[in-house]
Amino acid sequence: MNKPMLIYNSTAGNGVAAGKLLQVKDLLTQAGIDFDLVITAAPGHAIQLARQAAEDGYPVVIAAGGDGTVNEVVNGLMQAELNGNKRPVLAVLPVGRGNDFAYGVGIPQETAAAVNVLAGSYRRKIDIGRFVGGDYPQGRYFANGVGLGFDTVVGFEAAKIKWLHGAGSYLVALVRTIFLYAKAPVYEIVMDGETLRQPFLMVSIMNGRRMGGSFYMTPNSNPSDNTFDLCLAGQVSQIGILPLAIKFFSGTQHQHPAVRMAQARQISVRAIQGTIPAHADGETICTAGQELFVELIPDALEVVTIPEGAQA
Repeated sequence: MNKPMLIYNSTAGNGVAAGKLLQVKDLLTQAGIDFDLVITAAPGHAIQLARQAAEDGYPVVIAAGGDGTVNEVVNGLMQAELNGNKRPVLAVLPVGRGNDFAYGVGIPQETAAAVNVLAGSYRRKIDIGRFVGGDYPQGRYFANGVGLGFDTVVGFEAAKIKWLHGAGSYLVALVRTIFLYAKAPVYEIVMDGETLRQPFLMVSIMNGRRMGGSFYMTPNSNPSDNTFDLCLAGQVSQIGILPLAIKFFSGTQHQHPAVRMAQARQISVRAIQGTIPAHADGETICTAGQELFVELIPDALEVVTIPEGAQA
């Protein structure tokens, strides 16, 4: 079996992806890419489809959707029982809302350009993350990043906004969250053996570079360097949250005295005061958790992308 499996989430981007399906099929055909197409039917369906595609021997699985679709496909690929076969290569067509994973691995956001990358077939290995805790005591994989605290609540609020798409919904949600989540909980965080215990407004554990379509949590992150990049923001005053948040648009938050950047491969977080709202790749881990463990799996997947240093 030589052709790829295309897993298409037509509900991605609040349904915007549905209108792009014909274009995607035409572009793939024009690029000479034969494929099997399956459209997801419900949340979680892409996990089953990707797992089955891997076990059936598909060489490439294309995730067409947003970061949630990529997350599900990655989980399916990582969960598959390969029985000695090679794990399929991951390809991504970003037709969703944030498309942060695609950005982090150099896949262009414009659909025709993304198909051209897919046709080029350049591959590189990337790391994958895994967490245990919250609503997933059995564990779950992620591709782009885990967020705890303020940015997670921003994501919860953005999901409620149906009249805006993309970065606009996150901007409105950001302003709302300043009034909802101003007091930082106290966490005990252990990063590769180093222990921190203090109030944290926000903690980002990143394999990629960006979240929410516009926020550069760790602008120098590299998903192939065998380590997570972390952004840890301590308590700031309520009036100081917006000026700090604005720095994330340019990735200059490291200049703020309340922010620390770090690297680690294993991270545990325990709530001492308050609770942990958390997400992985924009998908909810928990709204009020108590403990979370995150670990890196180096060189876990091959992804179709552009050569490092090339322009998307």
